[in-house]
Amino acid sequence: MRAMRADRFGGYRDLKSTDIPRPAPADGKLLVRMTAAGVTPLDHTILSGQFPRSTAPLVLGNEGAGVIEGGDTDFPEGTRVAFLGPFGIFENGTYSDYVAVPKELLLPIPDGIDDTTAAGLPVAYLTAYLALANAGFAAGKVVLAPAIGGSVGNAATQLARALGASHSISSTTSHAKAEEAKALGFSEVIDLTAEGLADGVNRISGGQGADIVIDGIGGKILSDALPALATGASVITLGYSAGREATINVTDLIWKAASIKGFLLLTESAAARSAAWSAISGLLVSGKVKPITAKVFALDDAAEALRYLIEERPFGRVVLKI
Repeated sequence: MRAMRADRFGGYRDLKSTDIPRPAPADGKLLVRMTAAGVTPLDHTILSGQFPRSTAPLVLGNEGAGVIEGGDTDFPEGTRVAFLGPFGIFENGTYSDYVAVPKELLLPIPDGIDDTTAAGLPVAYLTAYLALANAGFAAGKVVLAPAIGGSVGNAATQLARALGASHSISSTTSHAKAEEAKALGFSEVIDLTAEGLADGVNRISGGQGADIVIDGIGGKILSDALPALATGASVITLGYSAGREATINVTDLIWKAASIKGFLLLTESAAARSAAWSAISGLLVSGKVKPITAKVFALDDAAEALRYLIEERPFGRVVLKI
């Protein structure tokens, strides 16, 4: 069975094509023949040796899509599914021909959504949806989700808009991405080459500020978002691609009676993820949410796909075709 495995963690060159045994599903698991795998910043974190709980050798890939082989009454053979879980972190992942997946992690792919698109949905969209829920989202709220070109930033922006936010605001540090976002219909994107984040939020919201911030990148962006909070705001921080350290002026929280907390998708229950997937699926089928795929690579080009994601910072998801 073909897979892309890292035998040590040091960089892109450590990701090699190799043959590994085809997994035999244990009780409660079903065999998925992979058709596509999402490429995520977490894969890079692990491959660069910055996630100490992961150990080599390891097949990377935290999310993906495929077809059930064998199956049962709940997921008959041929059912198209997406999934995420401990794969590519604590056990072999989705950069592979086959993965044995616990049934409670399987997510039926809606009709009309192709496998390549579906492979890049679970991490970004489940994270965004459940983070919004954790922040107390309701229709009419002002939501800020920085990084319109990133997976979580784009997903949170689309979901908040589709679910009735009064303003669904994002940002970018690239003027070219700001223009691309505008062409794609994102009308509330702050071009950080032209104005500050807080200034942009206050301009768009008419001075109200952000009721909810979904911070998927950390670093200075998190620091810059806090002065734009509305009274009683909720900040969810869940990523650190822009930096693991941020400077916080505590008065931005105290004077606004605001709160800040972390979010980790893998700690959310399977039931919560399933319910969120059902809601997301409805938005996908209706066309209210339209995922963006930046580029598709072959499985054997996984190292280049990961380099492209991290160094080129594309607008949209990067996916491996298997």
